Amino acid sequence: MNMNKYKAFFRNQFQGDRIIWGVVFCFAIISIWVVYSATGTMALKRGTEVESFLSKHSLMMFLGFGAMWATHRFDYRFFSLLAKVILVLSVFLLLYTYLNGVKINAASRWLYVPFTKVTFQSSDLAKFALIASLASFLAKGQQKVRESFQAILPCVLAIFLICGLIALTDFSTAVLLFCSSTIMLFIGRVRVKHIALFLMIGAFLGTGAMLAKVGQRWKTVLTRVESYMDDGKMSFQAEQGHIAIYSGGTFGLGPGKSIQKNFLPHPYSDYVFATIIEEYGLVGGALVVLLYLVLLYRAMIISQKSDRPFGGLLAAGLCCSIVLQAFTNMAVVTGLIPVTGLPLPFISWGGTSLFFTGASLGVILSVSRKNAPDERVMPKRNIWRRKVQ
Repeated sequence: MNMNKYKAFFRNQFQGDRIIWGVVFCFAIISIWVVYSATGTMALKRGTEVESFLSKHSLMMFLGFGAMWATHRFDYRFFSLLAKVILVLSVFLLLYTYLNGVKINAASRWLYVPFTKVTFQSSDLAKFALIASLASFLAKGQQKVRESFQAILPCVLAIFLICGLIALTDFSTAVLLFCSSTIMLFIGRVRVKHIALFLMIGAFLGTGAMLAKVGQRWKTVLTRVESYMDDGKMSFQAEQGHIAIYSGGTFGLGPGKSIQKNFLPHPYSDYVFATIIEEYGLVGGALVVLLYLVLLYRAMIISQKSDRPFGGLLAAGLCCSIVLQAFTNMAVVTGLIPVTGLPLPFISWGGTSLFFTGASLGVILSVSRKNAPDERVMPKRNIWRRKVQ
């Protein structure tokens, strides 16, 4: 009898797609285990115990789960009302961060939480706000967005504004958000020719900004691209990452036995995937890839089954943003693209990254819980079907 009460309690407290809950739980285990191993060198350099880093990371992981649990209890329609307010707030926060933010590695990306020593990246909040705002706009104008480019002009302006402000300090995050927004426009039934025009304008503005040397990190971006394009030259990070992957082989060196964690600049954040492969081999790396694919698959099912446009677009947009960042991180580690500095979602060491990733996953779970009967229903075809132009 008591066992049934416990089961009922957990079913009530942890609702939504159970497979996503399971995937996130696996991410948490992998993250704590690998970060504990990878922070040993950092603890030695700072003359402290590695358990202190483990405790801090576990606390942030707990807060990430807390954000996930809290947002999944909300009716997801609430974020449609809140999105525009957060979007406007994000503009001011991004500007303030650029002008007065905490500068690390020549980039002002962080702000202090008032009355604490905790920092957060305003770009994480801006990403969530932009995706939610796009989902809301596209859901309300399902027919209008197909009429002309002017119909999607508010979306285009919002994307360029937020991505442009983020690019001033973090070019990689801006490009990733731009790609996620483009995917949302496609899912939202915007005509392909209008999306192509949007991409052309984005490419023109991005190239112009680089040539005009706008922002704090344009030199770093150019250096990383030149290093990647030069076959005879490889950055120190990329070289150590490749050595770690090669050393791991099929089954890895074993838990805690990574050697390259002593040389990699960030074996617990940007290059945590290299640490995973070195210690657990290609088998461990394949498991991580599989977990992200399962997450994407379940979120797309949630999106497709939703007969309400906002819920479907919101779940698809948030999940695409998370998984796209994950595969970008893994592509960097394996040498497929230039170094970007993006963390591996819900695995890398991080504060606000874990929190906002958890919040985003919670919103996806909120969409999976139920469909409110009073929201405007979708047209007969679902959001994944498009007419041939």
